[in-house]
Amino acid sequence: MAEERGEMQGKSIVLIDGVCHLCQGLVRFIIPRDPKELFMFASLQSEAARELLRAGGLLEDTLNTVVLVESGVNYTESAAVLRIARRLRFPWPAAYVFILVPAPLRNFVYRLVARNRYRWFGRDEQCLLPSPELKRRFL
Repeated sequence: MAEERGEMQGKSIVLIDGVCHLCQGLVRFIIPRDPKELFMFASLQSEAARELLRAGGLLEDTLNTVVLVESGVNYTESAAVLRIARRLRFPWPAAYVFILVPAPLRNFVYRLVARNRYRWFGRDEQCLLPSPELKRRFL
């Protein structure tokens, strides 16, 4: 991963549950709205994600939240999603206004969806496999 760090400088890393359809959908949502390629991606089940989680002081078995690693800081739950939205193409940065909603309320809704994501959206037996042209954006 040390070699990859040079390529990742200035980029944020989105860690997702790689078998979750909702989480895979988030990646598919971000990519076309990120023309500057500010985001890279990794499955929370990967070794690269485990290293990032350890380095950021998060538990390695954190599979119940999206994690955004931005400038060496880990953001989780609604804060991660809102920080991602603010760096996407217009109109998505406007969603960042929801950061004004108290975090306990935002995260209550986030956790409700996260707790039911497999039931509502489904899951795969294996992690998302990116297409060859997108593979460079995955760790």
